[in-house]
Amino acid sequence: MTPGGAGVAQRHDQPTGGPAGRIGIGYEPGGAPGARSAVVDGPYGGNDGMYAPDDASYGPVMASRTGDDGTDRGAAPEIGADLASHTADEVLADYLHQQSADFLRSLRLHRESGSDAESAGEAARQLRRAARRISATLHTFRPLTEEAWADQLRAELGWLSGTLAREQACAARRERLMAALQRLTGRGPERSDRGDRTGRGERGKRGDRTTTGPATSSAASPAASSAAPAGDPDPDGALSAGAARAGALLDRQLTLARTRAHSAALQALGSSRFHAVADSVAVLASEAPLARTTAELPADEALPPLAEQAHRRLAEAVAALPLSRAGYPYNAAALAADQRQDAPWHQVRMLVRLSRYAREVIAPECSDLRLAEAGRALEWHRDAAEAAAAAAAAARTPRIAPATAYALGVLHADQRHEVEAARFAFGRVWLPRTPDRKS
Repeated sequence: MTPGGAGVAQRHDQPTGGPAGRIGIGYEPGGAPGARSAVVDGPYGGNDGMYAPDDASYGPVMASRTGDDGTDRGAAPEIGADLASHTADEVLADYLHQQSADFLRSLRLHRESGSDAESAGEAARQLRRAARRISATLHTFRPLTEEAWADQLRAELGWLSGTLAREQACAARRERLMAALQRLTGRGPERSDRGDRTGRGERGKRGDRTTTGPATSSAASPAASSAAPAGDPDPDGALSAGAARAGALLDRQLTLARTRAHSAALQALGSSRFHAVADSVAVLASEAPLARTTAELPADEALPPLAEQAHRRLAEAVAALPLSRAGYPYNAAALAADQRQDAPWHQVRMLVRLSRYAREVIAPECSDLRLAEAGRALEWHRDAAEAAAAAAAAARTPRIAPATAYALGVLHADQRHEVEAARFAFGRVWLPRTPDRKS
């Protein structure tokens, strides 16, 4: 390891980002090997409360800007009250020291948690929270840092955060899908009696292959069950017949994935690669790797243009989204499961984070409420898209019963509807209010 912690190794066999030239999305599908992740992110990395503060915790909300063509430009980064009296070196170093100290504190709490899974999970979330902010800051203000060192540390933080996030992702996805199955099968107050009665009728007649009555047609006929036929007099019965097995299949697959993710996390935390990352963050906590010229630049002149550049990239990415169609409810544009149509939305989610973290650096007392709301909608979008993908993967399991496949198909469609709803919510948050647009 080289002096100053600059010896963080970059393994050639660890893909860490999305397509070259774009902000990476952690370990998520679609990443091109070798491309760095600008924002450290794993699945469910945003569910640590960062997007759900009390309204009273927000400072002044930044005003949005609208261009001459009516296109929303978002909020201009405001300059903090004390920024003019400091150099860029002082502001950046103070923020990086703070986040590095949080990283090391969370790491210590994780080690001390022992067999307490809840405490270990909370410590891991706080660790990833600090890692994301360090990585985002090194990316946004990269011209003011020692670029080679910063790029290495960002890549390694991306590997660590993605590895630690997988276990929580599997647990949260399982809970989401189990809750959706219960809702779809009529376990709610208004349909519980009907769902239970239908389920018992199907189970009682499952073994009678010669019965041709309407009550058993969906369970006995593979074609009817797999295709959710329009002629089935009781489609809810077909769903109830396969929901239990679908839930068991999802539980088995996601529990296995969570166990493997837990083992991978433990292996990562004991590796020499992790110790190199921790050493580098420890160095960062006392001495930030900033360029020499940074100490000579006024903070109010050097930092806001880079934060504005991050927000401009966000505005351009949002402009490429089909918000005009997503702004109409029940438009069915998101029902087709296609990673290519989801990828731009995931990209915007990462850029929202970059913009939020840049504002934390230059104006910690001012928060953009709209960015926080947009982040929540895009986290919802990501969660639903990944849950739908899990349901589709389970439906491809060989030799499953037609009723089970039908239940998984309904579950998949339900989660894609959630994707559509999240896109609609994001558009309502992001697009400016106009007289002809009803609130």
